[in-house]
Parts: sequence; C-alpha cells; structure tokens
Amino acid sequence: MLRVRRLSPQPIARWAQVSSPPPVTLSGDFASRHIGPRPHNIDKMLAEVGVGSLDELIDQTVPGSIRRQQPLDLQPGLSESAALAELAELASRNQVLTSLIGLGYYNTHTPTVILRNVLESPAWYTAYTPYQAEISQGRLELLLTFQTMVADLTGLEVANASLLDESSAAAEAMAMCRRLGPDRPGPDRPVFFVDEGCHPQTIGVVRTRGEAVGIDVRVAPPDEFDLEQAFGILLAYPVTTGGLVDHSSMVERAHGAGAVVAVVADLLALTILRSPGSIGVDIVVGSAQRFGVPLGFGGPHAGFIATRESMVRALPGRLVGAAHDTKGRIAFRLALQTREQHIRREKATSNVCTAQVLLAVMAALYACWHGPEGLTAIATRVHALTSRLAGGLRQAGFDLVHESWFDTITVVTPNRADEFLRSALDRGINLRRVDPDRVGISFDETTTEAVLAEVFAVFGAAEPAAGLEGVSEELSRKGQILGHDVFHRYHSEHEMLRFLRRLADKDLALDRTMIPLGSCTMKLNATTEMIPITWPEFAQIHPFAPMNQAAGYVELITRLEDYLLEMTGYDAVSLQPNAGSQGELAGLLAIRAYHLSRGEPGRTVCLIPASAHGTNAASATMAGMEVVVVACDARGNVDLADLERRAKEHAARLAAVMITYPSTHGVFEEDVRHLCEVVHQHGGQVYVDGANLNALVGVARPGDFGADVSHLNLHKTFTIPHGGGGPGVGPVAVKSHLAPFLPNHPLRPEAGPATGIGPVASAPWGSAGILPISYTYIRLMGGPGLRLASEIAILNANYVAARLQPHFPVLYAGSSGRVAHECILDIRPLARATGVTAEDIAKRLADYGFHAPTLSFPVAGTLMVEPTESESLEELDRFCEAMIAIRAEIRLVEEGSMSITDSPLRNAPHPALDLLAEAWDRPYSREIAAYPVPELLFAKYWPPVSRIDGAGGDRNLMCSCPPLDSYAP
Repeated sequence: MLRVRRLSPQPIARWAQVSSPPPVTLSGDFASRHIGPRPHNIDKMLAEVGVGSLDELIDQTVPGSIRRQQPLDLQPGLSESAALAELAELASRNQVLTSLIGLGYYNTHTPTVILRNVLESPAWYTAYTPYQAEISQGRLELLLTFQTMVADLTGLEVANASLLDESSAAAEAMAMCRRLGPDRPGPDRPVFFVDEGCHPQTIGVVRTRGEAVGIDVRVAPPDEFDLEQAFGILLAYPVTTGGLVDHSSMVERAHGAGAVVAVVADLLALTILRSPGSIGVDIVVGSAQRFGVPLGFGGPHAGFIATRESMVRALPGRLVGAAHDTKGRIAFRLALQTREQHIRREKATSNVCTAQVLLAVMAALYACWHGPEGLTAIATRVHALTSRLAGGLRQAGFDLVHESWFDTITVVTPNRADEFLRSALDRGINLRRVDPDRVGISFDETTTEAVLAEVFAVFGAAEPAAGLEGVSEELSRKGQILGHDVFHRYHSEHEMLRFLRRLADKDLALDRTMIPLGSCTMKLNATTEMIPITWPEFAQIHPFAPMNQAAGYVELITRLEDYLLEMTGYDAVSLQPNAGSQGELAGLLAIRAYHLSRGEPGRTVCLIPASAHGTNAASATMAGMEVVVVACDARGNVDLADLERRAKEHAARLAAVMITYPSTHGVFEEDVRHLCEVVHQHGGQVYVDGANLNALVGVARPGDFGADVSHLNLHKTFTIPHGGGGPGVGPVAVKSHLAPFLPNHPLRPEAGPATGIGPVASAPWGSAGILPISYTYIRLMGGPGLRLASEIAILNANYVAARLQPHFPVLYAGSSGRVAHECILDIRPLARATGVTAEDIAKRLADYGFHAPTLSFPVAGTLMVEPTESESLEELDRFCEAMIAIRAEIRLVEEGSMSITDSPLRNAPHPALDLLAEAWDRPYSREIAAYPVPELLFAKYWPPVSRIDGAGGDRNLMCSCPPLDSYAP
C-alpha cells in the first residue's frame, strides 16, 4: 500500500478554490481549544514582540523565498463529535476475528486498572523522556521494574529500558555483537549468522541493517553455521514455527570459536522455559507485547534487550539505574547512555535515542499485577491448550513439524493449507499460512475452550484421549522467578490503583505544567485524539491479518499519507519507521540505494552541520556513510562557505547533506534554497530532519524548497504523546525519484515497493495503533487550523524570547531579530560571572513546578525553550515569571549576598522531607525554598528527591530494582 502522491488528478477534497485562506475564527472550533492564546491575548503578545499582526511576524521570521502563499489542500476541520463519528466509521470497516496467527504478535488481556489509569491517563501518556530525573521518579521506577523483569526472565544481569520492537532489537543485538567481538568483523570473521527459525520480519530487519554497514548476514539452520567465520550468531527460542531447541551445545561451540551469542526469546515462554542466560547466552532480545499491550495492527510495542553486566557499556538505548540524592536516599536516573548519540555522534553504535516507555511501563505493571504465580499460570494454561491441540491433531492423523512447543504448533497439510485457512475463517478464526503445505496455530492468554473446540472442528479432530507434553524436562525452568517485592505487593485493584497514583504524583507531565523543551515539541495531546486507540476495532487487529479485515486501517493510512504529502510537498511516504531515529535511517538508506541504482557506489559522504541532532551522525554511520562536519557561523546558521568548500572537496563521493529546518538553533535560515542547490550541483541529496516541522505546516514545505527526503515526527508535530519517552512514529517522506527505495516488508507486499530497502521495523506500517491520533488531529484542525498552529508556535516562542531577553540573552535569531518556534537562552555569561549553571536553573525550576527546558543542547551551557502553540498566555507568563524570579536569585550571588554553594539554586530541588527536617542550616528560608512565588501556595508540586548524583551512580551502576531495605537513607 505504498502511497505515491497524485501529482495531477483530483485533489483529496478541495475546501475552497481561493488564493489565500479564509478568515480563521478562534471560537467554537477545535483549533480554538487546541491553540492556547485567546484572540485578545494574541494582540497583547504581538505588541510585546513589536509587530502589528501575525502576518507581519511570519513575514519577518520565515524567508520569503520559501514561504507558501496558497492554502493547504485539506478538508475543513471537523468538530470533535464529527471526527469521532468519522473514526468510528473507519473502525467499523475493520473485522476483529480470533487471531491464532502468532509470528510474534498475540492477543492479550490488558488489565483494566492499567488500561484506564496508565494507557488512558494523561499523567502517564503526556510525560517526556526522563532526562530530568528528580521530577521523573515515578516512570523511572517502573522502567527499572521493567528492566528487572526482563533481566530475571532472560537469566541475565542487565536489561535496558526497552527498544522499539523485536526486529530492531535483534538488529541492535547484531551491532552489539560486532562491537563486543575483538577485532570483528574483519576479513576472516565477516559473518553474522541468523537462525532460519527467527520470524521473517526479524530476519528482514537484520538483513536491512547489516547490508548497509557491510555485514554479511547469512540465514541458515544453526547446525549449518560456520562458526569460524562468525563474529556473532542469532538463535530463536522458540522458533517461528513453534519448536523448542536446546541451544546449550551451540552456545558452547560458538563461544569456543570466539563468537558472541544472541537469542530471540518469547517473554511469556520464559516463565516456564529454561532461561537463555543459564546456558551462557550473551544477549537476549524480544518483545514484551503479550504482557498486556494490545496488538494495534503491529504497534507500538516495547522490544527488550538484556545482556551480561560485563557488556553493559555496549548496550544500546536507554538504561535506568539507581543512585542516591544529596541526602543519601535511593533515586533513579538514566545512566551511561543518557545522550549517547550527542556524545559519540558518528562513533555511536546505535541511533536509538529513547525507548518505548509507555508500553514498557504497561508490561512492567502487567507483571506486577499478575505476579510470578499469575504469569506462570497464564503460560502453563497456554501451553496446556496447545498440547491438547497437538494431541488431538496427532490422534486425527496429522503430522506436526516439531516434537516440542510452547504455544505454537505447525501442522503438515499437503496442498491443503488454504483449505484449512478458509475453514477457520468461516468460523471467525485467522490461522497462519506457513506455506501451501503447512498451517501454523498459536494460542495465547485469550484462547478459550470454545476456540480450541473450533480449531479441532476445522481439522476434523477431537479432544485427545491423552495430552502431549511440549516442554522437555531439560528445557523446563527451575527455581523462582520475579522474586522482588514489587511483583508480589499489588495484586488487589485497590493497592494497584494507589501504587499508580503514588508514582504519578512523583512526576511532572503536561497534565500538570508546561514542558518547555526545545527541539521536542511537547504540545497538547487532545483527549478526542486519544479516544479511538483503545477501540477494539483498532486495538485488536493482528498486523498480518488478511488485508480485507483491515479495510478501515487501510483507508486511514491512505488518507493520512495523502495529508502528510500535501503538508510537506513530497511525492511518496512510508509510515513504517516507528521512531524518528528509524525514519532518519530509512531516509538515508533510500539515498544510499538511489546512488547504488545509478552506478555510484562511491557516494558515501554525508555532510552534517555541527549543530545537528546527534542522531543524525549516528544514523549516517548506520547507513554506511562517512560523516563530514560542516561549520556553523556566529549566528548559528550553516556556514555556507564551509558547506560549498566541503561539497566541492567531496563532490565525487558526496551522498547527502542532513540539515534540520528550522535549524536546531531555532532559526529559519534564509539561504536554505541555495544550500539545497549547492548539494544538488555536486551530486548529493538533501535530507531535512523533520523534528521542527511544527513551525512549517501550512507556512512552507520542504519538498518545495529543495529537499529530497525528510522524516516526520508524528509524536511532535502531529500530537502523538511522548508517553515518558515513547511511543513515537517517524514516517519517511521522499520526492518521486527516491520512492522506489522506501521500506518494504517480507510479509506485506502492499507496505512498500518491491525495489525497496527492506524493512526497518517489525510491522508493515510500524506503530499503526497510534496513527488514529495524528489522523484525528489533522481532521480536527483542518488546513487553516494547521497553519494557524504553526503561526502561534512562532508567536509563542518570540513572546517568550521578548520577555526573557532582558534577563537571559537569546543566543540566536534571524536577520530580523526573530526566532522560529524555539529560542536558546545563553546562561554561559552568568555561569562565568557567578558559577550558576544551566543545570542549577533547570533544577530550581522544579521548585517552581516546571519541567526544565532542554539543557545544554545544541550549545553547552544553554537552555533551549519551545513553548508550542497549545500553551496559553497565562502559562507562558507563569514560566517567564519563574525564570525572572530565578534571575533575581542569581543576582544575589552576583552581588555577593549569597554564595552559589549556599544558594537555593545549587541546592535545588527541595523535597518536602528536607523542608520538614528539624535542622535547617541554609541561609535562605524554608519558604523561599518551597514557595519562591506566592501562586505555589495554592498548587504545589513536591519533587520527591533532592539533586541526584548521576556520576556516582554511573560508577556504581545498579540497573535493577534494589532491595527494599536499601531505600532508607
């Protein structure tokens, strides 16, 4: 279902044949509820900025050479009730059948206490990545619980805070094996062997990622692996067709040959199967989807990766660790890889810069809710049903492919597979067509006795006289699982409800306060947009169900793709990338494939500005490119003279340039068209990072001003919530010449071109289950509302810059003195004069009830602020007043009235426990510490811990739940 933009036929639905947008009313429509400032506020804000109208501000901010005059060719915005009715009609086109397809995706019961109080709760879904640990203790605690759960079940010491899905986790394991193996891959050890028993989508993603960096990925039965050539191997446990293999001898032989061993495992199966870690496996990956996370047509789901403690510094993605605050209390924080891409850049081994936090939290809570006994009971019941089915089919004369199984069996049906699939479909059941001669059947938590009876009927079988056993004694798990107290305490709903409330109260999310993070676009995730994602017609569709059962999804995806193309000026788009990082990689792989198709394999140089997101350099390296850094000028723009010099120098090898527009410095660079022309003149392609698209929608289109490809962060511009650091969606959009090289999928030819680069995610359309959020947002806003959102985002940023400029210098601005949608406050002069750091201000903001802006990126020692269009004037002013009050506190240090060491800035944040202590030996009052502005007397957020010693935590890494007695200071 590749969407290539219709370049001339009928438009999607023209709402008006006019040359400019009609007047926009800011009352009575959804846009007026999404956009924070009221009409009368806008006049006041424009006056503060020093312009007479929004049009004047946009004229001064956005270069005329790229500014779009005609309106977006989109339908008018709907009312909230009409939008939900439209979504309901689309949902009704999907058919929810009983899925026994398997392939790594299973039906599951989401405990309703978790569904209502986490997945549907803005306290959880509107939170941001927990870079500011002191105000993120709730979600960090649950991520540590997730890590503990995964480490325990896999039998390894360390697990990270989740990855994007099972397939990309397997690809990360391959990269990890490469990094861990001494001097590998080299001329004598170039190969990564993959068990043919892995799921097809996993094999596909590993191949895609390996091919780009010169890894020879070979798929074979494990007994055919040539271990003398291998730097690493990937095994399946169970295999995709259901069999269980004792890998202990293979692990021993691989280690003897010097290869690193990774295994793809099923998390529920590991509650009753011997753990991979117990036989010496180095890395275990998989998916936590069946721990209470809906199918969602393929995502979002939390992948996992676990390894040995000795290998922890090679672990990709996010890792939560336990440390201590200034009073010695246990406190959680991101460890080691907190900003790995920004530190290592082109030397990073992974471009994954976040996690699937919301889904990992749900999976961890599922384990807490059921406890070890409950999980084991679920797994035992699933296995028992499968064993009864196996016995009945054997009794009826059918052969099975395997003699062992957990939840999946494959039945030999010579030339009759399609017949049995049709018979099952008539009974409302989807089975897996392995090939014309074999049918796969996978049971799960939701399988009932009635379903078992229907499957028996499909095959003309009956309940067996005696059951079979699918797990041998050698492969059975021994000993206790999940022994930590957190998995034993919350089995009643009342206790779970209170547990969730206690954790949520420790955090700051958008439901409590503005999150003014630059580059991250923390805008309103409207309730109406969120409602459809839990409807069964969207939530309970298997990604490999027959396409005619997903007609509603197909239509929604088709329309959404058209909308995105209209807003960006591109010609084709793939929704498969399930994070911005994966969208980056897919776009660069498309460029690489384009050059190869033209017989230019030597084009491998990627120009990247010094100010770029760190993921850009990491993605370029993962795409097999060589990064060449381009300087920025004193105003933060790409230094065009240096760009031209670099492009000319590398003309024969130039593959691409990667830029962010508006720039990472928060400015609309005026010469972006010329930049694109220079790169094109020297044979390169232009990649525009779509991280800041929320300042462009309706105002300018990358595809019009010279860009060839962009990824689009739907979790930023198009309101999919960040969920504490994930889920995300990062579609990749391209001009027509790159369309043949978009991602495709081995199990869904509709998902991409046959000439594509291969899959970059497990599911054909990535995290399809949350696409209704962005679709609904676009339908609610309509073309005029979307443009207005961009304009107000620019206004809000300029208003904040104007108010704070007298107190904190704004580092970069355009030639007219305007910023784009974000501004950088330069703290460095104050730091030199007083010792007060940007970090001190970030921590002190927690006492004022605010999340901090982006700290020390893209310029060390600065704060980057992005207010977004959904923040009201009242909230903007509250933030500005907090910053001005903090400036007054800094002035006391400047004047010598207080030392930085003894100031509320350096001692921030101030938890209630510190303020209630009998002794108070600080030179400022408890009131100043807790209530620096009067408004806080009526609505106070209490940070749960004081400042955390992250460096000390990294030296003494604790990345699983500490025992309860260690929480005492």
